[in-house]
Amino acid sequence: MTTTVVLLHGIGGAAWGPTLPALAPAPVLDWPLPGYGGSALLAEASFAGWAAALRGALDARGIARADVVGHSIGGMLAQEFALTFPDRVRGLVLYGTTPAFGGRDPSFAEAFLRDRLAPLDGGRTMAALAAEMMPAMLGPDAPAEAAPAAIAAMAGTPEAAYRATVRCLTTFNRRDDTARIAAPTLLVAGEKDPLAPPKTMERMRDAIAGSRLVVLPGAGHLAHLEYPATFNAALREFLRGLPEG
Repeated sequence: MTTTVVLLHGIGGAAWGPTLPALAPAPVLDWPLPGYGGSALLAEASFAGWAAALRGALDARGIARADVVGHSIGGMLAQEFALTFPDRVRGLVLYGTTPAFGGRDPSFAEAFLRDRLAPLDGGRTMAALAAEMMPAMLGPDAPAEAAPAAIAAMAGTPEAAYRATVRCLTTFNRRDDTARIAAPTLLVAGEKDPLAPPKTMERMRDAIAGSRLVVLPGAGHLAHLEYPATFNAALREFLRGLPEG
């Protein structure tokens, strides 16, 4: 693997530590969503704006094509990027993600925003929110060591970035475009993922020509932290099977 691997994290922030050794010796760009990891927020958060910013990051580093790995909202951005800039993607990994946010009823998005932002509006900290939310995303039998890394990543997320990203999340809808994804694609689902269940990802697999779905037994929404060896093996096998160039 010599092609650069771009990692796109979920809304809780980057926690790719267990994944990085599996990618060696490929160069890795662990790209933070705008507002995360000390990066600047965009004037207005949007998937189109994020995709353009990611293209700019690749251009600045002289990266013509990359293997793009996206988790959760990062998987939504990966879809947006692959659809908007298909010539920049050699391979695509869509992990724990969906082709659109929620259902088609606008009231669902309104309720989601209230649920996610009300604690912050009421004065709770990101650390308190992380300690409550992240363990609930794990599978029922996840190893104890999975939770701390997830909690730490979200606790370190700036509140402004989290608020902007949550609002942006509710705008995503590429449901009618999934079949246009042309890059070789691996889909990865946690068997017990409550946010991107295997049935949803099965429909994505059926829509993306030539794609393959791997369901990780027992895993929730954070499989790369829960069962890193299994996750890494699936990722490594896919990336090593991609054609050079």
